[in-house]
Amino acid sequence: MNEFPHGNKRFDGWRFLVIYILIGMVFGYYLLRLFDIQILQGPDFVAQASQNRIQVISDPAVRGTIYDRNGFVLAQNVPSYNVVVIPGYLPEDDGDIQQIFRELSELIDMPVTKGDTEDETVRNFTPCFSDLGISEVVYIAETNWPFQETAIKCNVPQEVAMIVMENREKWPGIDVKIEPVRQYPTGDLTSEIIGFLGPVPAALEDYYVELGLVPNRDKVGYAGVEQSLNEILSGTNGTRTVEVNVAGEIVRNLEEPIDPIPGNDVYLTIDSRLQSIAREALISEIESWNRWSGKVIANSGVVIVMNPQTGEILALVSYPNYENNRMEQAIPGYYYEQLSEDPQRPLFNTAISAELPPGSVFKIGPALGILNEGVVTPEKTVNCPGEITITEKYYENDPGNPRKYVCWDKNGHGDVNFLWGVAYSCDIFWYKVGGGYEGEIEDGGLGIWRISEYARALGYGSLTGIELPGEVEGLIPDPTWKRLTVGENWSIGDTYIATMGQGYVLATPLQVLNSISTVANGGHLMKVTVVDKVTKPDGTLVEKNQPTERWNITTDPVINVYDGNNTTGETKTVQPWVVELTNEGMRLVVTDGTAETEFVGDPYNSAGKTGTAEYCDDVAQAQGLCDFGKWPAHAWYVGYAPWDNPEIAVVAFVYGGKEGSTFSAPIVRRVIDAYFEMKATDTVTTP
Repeated sequence: MNEFPHGNKRFDGWRFLVIYILIGMVFGYYLLRLFDIQILQGPDFVAQASQNRIQVISDPAVRGTIYDRNGFVLAQNVPSYNVVVIPGYLPEDDGDIQQIFRELSELIDMPVTKGDTEDETVRNFTPCFSDLGISEVVYIAETNWPFQETAIKCNVPQEVAMIVMENREKWPGIDVKIEPVRQYPTGDLTSEIIGFLGPVPAALEDYYVELGLVPNRDKVGYAGVEQSLNEILSGTNGTRTVEVNVAGEIVRNLEEPIDPIPGNDVYLTIDSRLQSIAREALISEIESWNRWSGKVIANSGVVIVMNPQTGEILALVSYPNYENNRMEQAIPGYYYEQLSEDPQRPLFNTAISAELPPGSVFKIGPALGILNEGVVTPEKTVNCPGEITITEKYYENDPGNPRKYVCWDKNGHGDVNFLWGVAYSCDIFWYKVGGGYEGEIEDGGLGIWRISEYARALGYGSLTGIELPGEVEGLIPDPTWKRLTVGENWSIGDTYIATMGQGYVLATPLQVLNSISTVANGGHLMKVTVVDKVTKPDGTLVEKNQPTERWNITTDPVINVYDGNNTTGETKTVQPWVVELTNEGMRLVVTDGTAETEFVGDPYNSAGKTGTAEYCDDVAQAQGLCDFGKWPAHAWYVGYAPWDNPEIAVVAFVYGGKEGSTFSAPIVRRVIDAYFEMKATDTVTTP
């Protein structure tokens, strides 16, 4: 009888136990994961699912229009017809798709394919500005956003757009989207004022996103009033909360849509007719002198026209500038690079952003000071022999060195009183009254501290308040500034030169114009403005700009009182008769002084001040022009009319123009004449 071994029951039970434990662990793991997913992380997954299902779509607002003071359009929105594709709506049959592509290719003059779908090409894809074929654009769109519109070709002619729309049923998935683009009817005539638009800058993306803008779609101002008034012009984007399916197709609205609010319209104080005249006067004068000399004397400059009673800018020319219509769809890289590398800096608004030596037009500040402080009386004469020598000292016990100072007329002007000092712009007169001259003008003359006070009272060294980006303050130096910045003590010669608007003194053309306007209008320093009013698109007035006076030098104590080189803590005003006499001096400039020839037969009783300012900047140094005593010079002239109750003031600045009287004064004369001729015409034609 055979005996068979019996299995070990304890051993078999252990095996089953292990299996049960393993099965329990597996089920336990999945139960824990299910608990984690459903209970612990459930709300997060629900939120993510909602985010995938719900989208908030931003609807762009229409940007406001910019007009001149007469309602002439300076910036507007025009329709751009863009051919777009929605890949999800294309036919299923590939043969039908290719047939659509071939017919569309012939219509819009774009190849069906270029065979380029590399990763880098896809990453850098930008609708409207890619160099791809139709198939590649559709491939990128289908891969990333199959139910969203993607532009195939932008800004096609209206006739082409109409054909595409007529073929919608024949070409499913192909359509036309009409988008507004910015157009500037006056182009480079006003580009330094209007500016242009560009994409939301990466550095400011968070700021603009908070305002509701969409990067890579919405545009913002990059210069001019397009930038400074961007929030007024841009409006507010609308929003739609929608449900989408897994492919991104919109299923329905989940909330009531919020419509976009269009931007407000802006009316500027600019008169585009006067802007055209001022620009033409500047360019033609420059070209005329260049032809006469047989070489390029100058190729850049500024003309600004202001109402001195209100501070309104009627024209502002910074030449050369740029063509902002070339920025309609986007900022072309090659064009922007060309502008950036141009040594004449066409992107730079010289009228408000250039800090320049003002030369003799600056003398009007010290003119107020020497009368108001009693340095001279109106009758006192100062001798101009054509050349003087002083001892240049930098500290009290400095033995010093002799230094010559010459007048622009080396034959001298003889005995000169205040009025003729202004009329002749006699340099020796201003040297002596500004810094003193032993035996004639004692106690150091007006002195640098008081020169600085009267210059600042006329607006030098501070912003004018104009609504344009990039304005600078200029520089009114004093001994403290020089010690901290240059590391030297102030000298007598520094005061002499500062009185002349040279040396360390720097100003913008706009500051120069506003300073002279302050004297012309009787002492009112106005806030400068280019904005007349703001309206809603339906014409409803939002805001009307009112003339704003910063201060009146004859009633507001804006002059600090000095005892030697130290302020006493007291302040004073400029006496009204001082302003009146200074105004008379500038009238004499036109009738018998440095601008007499250029204003022969002037029917509008103008006044003004010439200025010739030597300079030595990077451009002059590169051209080897900075020889001591032979520096090149800028040309300045500021004029206003009528002199006893002015309604127009004009500054003309020509870079490297040599003489203000011969180069810049004729420009101002043409603009003043044109203004009054236009005024007479408007009066006749206005019922």
